[in-house]
Amino acid sequence: MTTILLTVSYDGTDFCGWQRQTVAEGSEPRTVQAELEKALSKMLQTQMHIQGSGRTDSGVHARAQKVTFVSPVDSIPEQNYTRALNGLLPPDIRVTESKAVPPELNARFSATSRTYRYFMHVDTVPLASDMRYVWPLTFTPDVEVLNKMCSCLHGELDCATFAAAGDQSQSTFRYIDHARFWYEEDSRTGGRYLVFEICANAFLWKMVRSITGTLIQLAQKGEPVSAFKEILESHDRSKAGVTAPPTGLFLWNVSFEGDRVHP
Repeated sequence: MTTILLTVSYDGTDFCGWQRQTVAEGSEPRTVQAELEKALSKMLQTQMHIQGSGRTDSGVHARAQKVTFVSPVDSIPEQNYTRALNGLLPPDIRVTESKAVPPELNARFSATSRTYRYFMHVDTVPLASDMRYVWPLTFTPDVEVLNKMCSCLHGELDCATFAAAGDQSQSTFRYIDHARFWYEEDSRTGGRYLVFEICANAFLWKMVRSITGTLIQLAQKGEPVSAFKEILESHDRSKAGVTAPPTGLFLWNVSFEGDRVHP
């Protein structure tokens, strides 16, 4: 029995999120977890179950989702899982790395931090091929103002304001390591990407999209820098702004280094 850690990227556009969904009858919703389990089960000739580090929503992408499972076959070299699984998976899921890890490592419960990036496009019209991966903005936000607004996103915070209705988390407190904006050039169109990165121990349901949408809306309205902190500290979901669309959001990285801070 060998514990294998996969690094997985996927285009979330045509998936109903990461998590496998149970249905009584009829067509099972297409999810990333179900596709990976199907491929692994076929490869290893037994029913397989996997654990992912982040439960991304419908339409959300991943650059480096982390996945663990226990393989019943010790004779397969760790690196062979990458090639074998990519031969069985649909093209919108790719395994980029596979390696053996200690048996106690679990992609979900051993992760110490998760980093998301949200991509927006400004100044020009994005290419059609980018529309699945960005939120096109009709104005150009001041990145200095945005960074001042989100500077309060650090440390252990009650993030209830940005939890979607129906979130079942036992606690709304999360430890945020950092949150920041920057611009990147899009040389193909002459426009730019506005990138928002946020890193925390874990996130509430739709929390990143809610934070992003609120910040962009405040910037568009020309609200004072203090407005975002007031919304955060209200712990009132009705005070949050729009929820950014899923298209621009990527699970960017997952770390197992350092101490785990429980939600």
